[in-house]
Amino acid sequence: MRVVVAIDSFKGSMSSIEAGEAAKSGILRTGNHDVSVLPLADGGEGTTEALVNGLGGEIVKVSVTGPFFDKVNAHYGILADGNTAVIEMAEAAGITLVDRNSLDPWHATTFGLGELIIDALDRGCRNFIIGIGGSATCDVGIGMLEALGVKILDKEGNELSTDFESLGQAFDIDVSHMDIRISECHFQIACDVKNPLCGDKGAISVFGPQKGVKDNEKELMDGMVSHFASVVNESFNSHYDTLEGAGASGGLGFAFKSFFKNVELRPGIDIVLDAIQLDSYLKEADVVITGEGRLDGQTAMGKVPVGVAKLAKKYGCKVIAFAGAVTQDARDVNDEGIDAFFPIIRGVCTLEDAMNRDNAIKNMEDSVEQVFRLLKEK
Repeated sequence: MRVVVAIDSFKGSMSSIEAGEAAKSGILRTGNHDVSVLPLADGGEGTTEALVNGLGGEIVKVSVTGPFFDKVNAHYGILADGNTAVIEMAEAAGITLVDRNSLDPWHATTFGLGELIIDALDRGCRNFIIGIGGSATCDVGIGMLEALGVKILDKEGNELSTDFESLGQAFDIDVSHMDIRISECHFQIACDVKNPLCGDKGAISVFGPQKGVKDNEKELMDGMVSHFASVVNESFNSHYDTLEGAGASGGLGFAFKSFFKNVELRPGIDIVLDAIQLDSYLKEADVVITGEGRLDGQTAMGKVPVGVAKLAKKYGCKVIAFAGAVTQDARDVNDEGIDAFFPIIRGVCTLEDAMNRDNAIKNMEDSVEQVFRLLKEK
């Protein structure tokens, strides 16, 4: 039997590859099956480690500018091809780097993301996978752009700082000093929201409050973002402010599309599935194993296991999911391509015991083994 295993991480317990290898071990207890284990992630936290560990490569550690200009220790991945960098913007400008009482959308910057891109360029990368979720910023990417050599100018031609207030003072854009290597690159931006840049559904109105934007600041700040977008649109004869995903991560979607030549904004799971070349494995597969830490109604709304299932069904594969916890509304996934799902918990235990790495691996092995005893060829 040919089996493809592509399981998301069980956060706090097993990595994607650890969960996949445990499933493989359980499968092989039932016979000499052909089992391929692939890394899986959704383009957000954990994507770098999943792709590097699963596809080969290295983790690069670098000190960059944090959201409030302090230095932070960040990392990104370079895949085995030596050309592909996997970056999570949250490493440099993530909301988890900021104390909740210290959020300040007027000064938070994406400058460190630009530094990560430059470091990868210096190491020869020209293909980028960048996850932009979890930002602490609303700066429409001007921090990142400044790091890459872009200058935002006022009416007198003076260079503005990259504080949010500069968005409302922008008059012209100078890209003559932008790192020329950017034009040689292909960027895949993992973007799972469809919000435009401005308006009631835009970056400030929808995501601003979680980054510290007060209700009485929304209209003013949205107007400043809109002003900056009009300057960019006029400078480049583009209109990406209304594009789905332009408002992602405080306007980073807009910045990438407006200032970079070869850019795709795509759901993170689609980018990852392409990177691991899942299609090529599914063509010959009989059964696909997927899963995540908690399988629930939200899973059915496009999370990683369903992304795998939908692709697997194109090739007529049987799809089975395993999870640490399963809720009542998880049955919705059966309508999205997952034929059956199973919790791996083997008995009553504490949450701490369930999430213990060694216990989780053993539970996965044992649970998958029993299911495959039903499936093994006679």
